[in-house]
Amino acid sequence: MKSIILTKPGLENELTYIEMPMPHAGQGEVVVKVKAFSINPVDIKTRKGGAMYKRIQDDGPAILGWDIAGVVSSVGEGVTAFKVGDRVFGLVNFPGHGRAYAEYVAAPASHLALQPKNIGFEAAAASTLAALTAYQVLKKYVKSGDTVLIQAAAGGVGHFAVQIAKILGAKTLGVASGKNEAFLKTLSLDTFIDYTKKDFTTEIDEVNFALDSQGGDVLLNSIKKVKSGGSVIAIATTMTPEIKDLASKRNVSVDFQLVESNGEDMQQIALWLESGQIKPHIDKVYGFHEIESAHQHILSGHTRGKVVVQTPTAGNIAL
Repeated sequence: MKSIILTKPGLENELTYIEMPMPHAGQGEVVVKVKAFSINPVDIKTRKGGAMYKRIQDDGPAILGWDIAGVVSSVGEGVTAFKVGDRVFGLVNFPGHGRAYAEYVAAPASHLALQPKNIGFEAAAASTLAALTAYQVLKKYVKSGDTVLIQAAAGGVGHFAVQIAKILGAKTLGVASGKNEAFLKTLSLDTFIDYTKKDFTTEIDEVNFALDSQGGDVLLNSIKKVKSGGSVIAIATTMTPEIKDLASKRNVSVDFQLVESNGEDMQQIALWLESGQIKPHIDKVYGFHEIESAHQHILSGHTRGKVVVQTPTAGNIAL
């Protein structure tokens, strides 16, 4: 099978195309013939030697990626939830070695869900890590009637967070550039703040919860806008003494939360996709041999929604 391995930490040219043996389904696993996978900022950080790199560097060839959608081609012992031919999607082995940049992936059945019939493989692949991140954070911290501040609201996690917060009954405030206002309004965002023209700290009242994917001054300013007793979750930075000190002074809970593979949560995402309550936005779909361009797209920092890659098997549904 065709795979993309990371030869060593570095630039995009360290991603190399090779032929590898087919994976086998172990106990509790299925092998998925991957039709599409998506790219996330964690892929870029890992490729550079950060994020998950230490977890995967000594585990055979380092293959990036965790978001997959495809067709079950074989089923391991003990698996009853899926059968050969099922269309499935999920966040695989995160945090760990997902090996998604390949034509076939062996994945724990407990990390997958059946793909809704009303969406394609690209949309399914786009609705994994980012959607799960938003869901796992919001279901823990947000209740109906809360006001939620979402930074980078048009990004991968952000655009799912806007939709899921609305499902949970929250009022949503989204910060993004002006070009994304119309897009975010289609997601029923309640209040839009264009950070290129206005300081969000002067534009909004205090909120119950803030979801930050920026870090630095944006995170610090987000803390300043959260009510006493409220919470902030950061998904792209570690907690510094300055962050902790400000949060303590304001009586605000602040923490870092890492998404985890979870098939039950994926099933909830599948239900919302099937009902149309959430819709992934795909900024661009790349071919398998355009992986360098896909990484560069994420690096631009201005992705609306998700970046997806089709595998060579994308046009061939047959097993």
